Amino acid sequence: MWIYVLMGNMLRGIGETPIVPLGISYLDDFAKEGHTSMHLGTLHTIAMIGPILGFIMSSVFAKIYVDVGYVDLNSVRITPNDARWVGAWWLSFIVNGLLCITSSIPFFFLPKIPKRSQEERKNSVSLHAPKTDEEKKHMTNLTKQEEQDPSNMTGFLRSLRSILTNEIYVIFLILTLLQVSGFIGSFTYLFKFIEQQFGRTASQANFLLGIITIPTMATAMFLGGYIVKKFKLTSVGIAKFVFFTSSVAYAFQFLYFPLLCENKPFAGLTLTYDGMNPVDSHIDVPLSYCNSDCSCDKNQWEPICGENGVTYISPCLAGCKSFRGDKKPNNTEFYDCSCISNSGNNSAHLGECPRYKCKTNYYFYIILQVTVSFFTAMGSPSLILILMKSVQPELKSLAMGFHSLIIRALGGILAPIYYGAFIDRTCIKWSVTSCGKRGACRLYNSRLFGFSYLGLNLALKTPPLFLYVVLIYFTKRKYKRNDNKTLENGRQFTDEGNPDSVNKNGYYCVPYDEQSNETPL
Repeated sequence: MWIYVLMGNMLRGIGETPIVPLGISYLDDFAKEGHTSMHLGTLHTIAMIGPILGFIMSSVFAKIYVDVGYVDLNSVRITPNDARWVGAWWLSFIVNGLLCITSSIPFFFLPKIPKRSQEERKNSVSLHAPKTDEEKKHMTNLTKQEEQDPSNMTGFLRSLRSILTNEIYVIFLILTLLQVSGFIGSFTYLFKFIEQQFGRTASQANFLLGIITIPTMATAMFLGGYIVKKFKLTSVGIAKFVFFTSSVAYAFQFLYFPLLCENKPFAGLTLTYDGMNPVDSHIDVPLSYCNSDCSCDKNQWEPICGENGVTYISPCLAGCKSFRGDKKPNNTEFYDCSCISNSGNNSAHLGECPRYKCKTNYYFYIILQVTVSFFTAMGSPSLILILMKSVQPELKSLAMGFHSLIIRALGGILAPIYYGAFIDRTCIKWSVTSCGKRGACRLYNSRLFGFSYLGLNLALKTPPLFLYVVLIYFTKRKYKRNDNKTLENGRQFTDEGNPDSVNKNGYYCVPYDEQSNETPL
């Protein structure tokens, strides 16, 4: 099965990859000067409609059993509330594939060369304009070589060297790699985190995040693009703006830790069988004096909740001798359970015991998640403008393509792997396959899971805050060099969001010592 998923994701990646480097570069090349930030904010806002519908769709499909159409659903004894439940995840790929094919048709009707005057494109100079005659000569020779032989590998390597020796580009690359790695890793295991911490099903997590968090992010992206356009922020201003929003989001993430829940009360795993002695880490002693005569299978996983509020691995390990019902949740009760110490009839029902305090914490978590998502998303669309303005216009597509390659390879592939490795270390009870090998994790150490997950998120988001300061410094320094070059040569220089910094003849209207291109935050 995994090989089909791998091949499918490879094909999906091939189709998705050109959209970002080529699409955004296409948008920036032919948008009116100063409007790219607003266009990017609008684009990202509209793009969030997809995740909203996707979360809602996943919420519906998660309630459908994975083998729908192949098994009699009446024979399925578990429900979506059961930890063993697997939803029909594959239905989402079928629907998504059909929608992608349909939505690709309008792209064939886009003009090859959009209408934008050559004069307007000519007057738009990047932040990385050549500063010396030697650099100008180098760029001229490089352009001629590429025109003579588009497939010239030497020209490609020279272009690649040009962007990799650009300090702003390299800082931006490392910064966004860390940010995206944290986002992809945390998002990959977000629903597992919610399930383990707050006892919510995958369907509930999908639905609530889809209708609350994603619309908030879409609003923040549009607002961020509008702010950049409204206040005519330059590359330095954008870097300061994103630094501010990221710092606020970073500070709020420390509030997640008080919301972490205690371990689930599992007899023989997190509690002793008398239910009165919780352990600091965990134990794995499923057999006790109360079930020693039952000849139980220690690997059977069919949790039941006793009247004493303790969850037992299976009815047999709880010492239950009789049951009533059809062995379906909410319709099955077990009686005469020797391991359940209670003044009643020592009964239990199918399923894990709820943790009511954790369910209450979930609503505080949603509020906090919305706040963090809002500030994180507000600066993200405009951040890409720094990349586009830091390289030569002819290297823009290459710069964005290489950036996308590194992000997908090191962030998209590696991040889920090391996140998964950290999370696996918090597993208390593993299932055993029919071949005797280790299967999926049945029970996690909830607190250790939470600290590992949230701690890794913060570890990946701490270095970018310092890199923002470095990025602002180098961008300011490059501004000064370009200002000197402009005043000496009388050449026009514009930057995203600030086309009014030059007059109609292409000259600056203010002296150099005034930082007119920079809007303080």
